[in-house]
Amino acid sequence: MPNDAEILYALFDAALKAALPDGQFEGRLPEKPKGRTIVIGAGKASARMAAAFEDAWARTGGTCEGLVVTRYRHAVPTRSVEIVEAAHPVPDEAGLQAAGRILALAREAGPDDLVVCLMSGGASALLSLPAEGVTLADKQDLNRALLKSGAPIGEMNLVRKSLSAIKGGRLAAAAQRAKLVTYLISDVPGDDPSSIGSGPTIPERVDPDVALAILRKYGIDVPDPVLQVIRSNAVTEPVAGGEVHMLATPKMALDAAAAKAREFGLTPLVLGDALEGEAREVGRVMAGIARSAAMHGEPAKAPCVLLSGGETTVTVRGKGRGGRNAEFLLSLALALKDENGIAAIACDTDGIDGSEDNAGAWFDGGLFDDARSKGIDLAAHLESNDAYTAFAQLDKLVVTGPTLTNVNDFRCILIRS
Repeated sequence: MPNDAEILYALFDAALKAALPDGQFEGRLPEKPKGRTIVIGAGKASARMAAAFEDAWARTGGTCEGLVVTRYRHAVPTRSVEIVEAAHPVPDEAGLQAAGRILALAREAGPDDLVVCLMSGGASALLSLPAEGVTLADKQDLNRALLKSGAPIGEMNLVRKSLSAIKGGRLAAAAQRAKLVTYLISDVPGDDPSSIGSGPTIPERVDPDVALAILRKYGIDVPDPVLQVIRSNAVTEPVAGGEVHMLATPKMALDAAAAKAREFGLTPLVLGDALEGEAREVGRVMAGIARSAAMHGEPAKAPCVLLSGGETTVTVRGKGRGGRNAEFLLSLALALKDENGIAAIACDTDGIDGSEDNAGAWFDGGLFDDARSKGIDLAAHLESNDAYTAFAQLDKLVVTGPTLTNVNDFRCILIRS
């Protein structure tokens, strides 16, 4: 049987391949319109989605035009859809300009036109168009505060919608004269379409009181002018939306990894695709489950793998370098210190764990011997939110570069015996 690292990497690779948009448009394409087909969108996977849509649309004899915005270094070649790159997770001027152009394209679309919207994780920051009275700097400051607060992605997106001129169904309102079809790659627990990219084309009510309560909950102070915009930027009468298709989800990625595990003779157990919580706390809980499997054969009998997805959070208190997956993994390793025969990997499927250059990290049974030999205090690194540095010193980072998809976190615990 392959070694631990080979198995962990193979399962992660299987999950990534299942989450790509290639081939996912077949059987889900709308009828060709009398007028134009306008492609718009945003997210870390949006460029790859645009290329895949162009291929599928061309096979029907259709042509298209438009614009999508993706993260820097995430562009791919396309036939006719323009790709713009912008900053993530804190928005920049490039994203602001792209969002304005995308909103204008939606407004231009007429009754004979088809608007195809491609959304994936990361769109909230990339498609940043503040409501009147809010500056880009205001949005940037708030984004930074939210990222450090430990707030789950759903709550962050509710706040973002309250300050936006394009999110929370407002893009659908702009395109209401045309036929609208939205394709999604889910990066949110539960696959709620209104949460993916903050739901620009998913009509919903936007309640300012909800956003204000979230800000109070996490002790985030914002200037009075921003508070006034939140209070006045409500959506009380959502417009009708169009068709919505889910191209890839966290569950699809986990199922692909489970199938790959069976090829290695391992019993897979999917613990869930929507796990949330503080990363280090989830790590400790997962350690307990892994220890039970190793000692008692419950909830799965070794050799097995425990698979999970979702999106944990990190409340940043230290000054180290890290990401939620590295922090989860370091917490898991520390809680399993006395266990043999257990290895694990934890990565963000977009290839970037937080703001560093790695997708995540991995470890096997030699982790603590390696740490001792190099004088690395793993507990101290966890305490200072410095998991990246610890795993970098141990040569245990997982570096993929941009994966051009995003179905949230992938966690796999391998239990040999």
